[in-house]
Amino acid sequence: MTKKKTVSTICVIVIVSVLIGVIIFFWYRNGTRRAIRDIDDPIQEPAEGSVILEAGGYRFNTTFLYSYDIEALVVHTKDYYGFSVEDQLSHKDLALAWGAVAEYNEYIDFHWDQGGRWYSYMVDSRKELDNVGGIKGISQHSSNNHIIAANGDIEMKVWSIRRGDHVRLKGYLVNLDGNGDGGKTYHWHSSTTRNDTGNHSCEVFYVTEVNWLD
Repeated sequence: MTKKKTVSTICVIVIVSVLIGVIIFFWYRNGTRRAIRDIDDPIQEPAEGSVILEAGGYRFNTTFLYSYDIEALVVHTKDYYGFSVEDQLSHKDLALAWGAVAEYNEYIDFHWDQGGRWYSYMVDSRKELDNVGGIKGISQHSSNNHIIAANGDIEMKVWSIRRGDHVRLKGYLVNLDGNGDGGKTYHWHSSTTRNDTGNHSCEVFYVTEVNWLD
């Protein structure tokens, strides 16, 4: 074999290896759709305390509203690495489900999606929603969570979470109130109920513990 052919063969092997690696990476990141039964509602209790966070030229007083302990099925994830203040504070949103929504997530294709710091769903038949208590049942048993990692170790664990994971996350629902130069202010406040929908209905979740359950 000539030197030229050897180089060509090596290039082909490298390209194929890279393509296989990319496929495996995106398969891993996308995860799989699954269902899990008997996941209870999140546990939320009044809390006190705060931490200081800095992002986007603002200094945020991050107030703990409630301690938050949630076991859930991850039905979708979305990474955010833009230049907005929210993107600098929170690099990932997790769409989480429990109760009937988690139980029927395999039987019903909710076509979950996320973007612009929102989550959404779409079903093939409105009748399917009877199994989960209708539209109200979905809002009561799923949520979009803006994840703020408490430290670098938590950040790496959060980054590893993918669709289909059965996780337990602990931390705090928080309000962030920031002050910047020239008297500028910036506010990002959490929902504190599972019954709301629309704007401001997402949980701003300061996560201190991540565990995979199975």
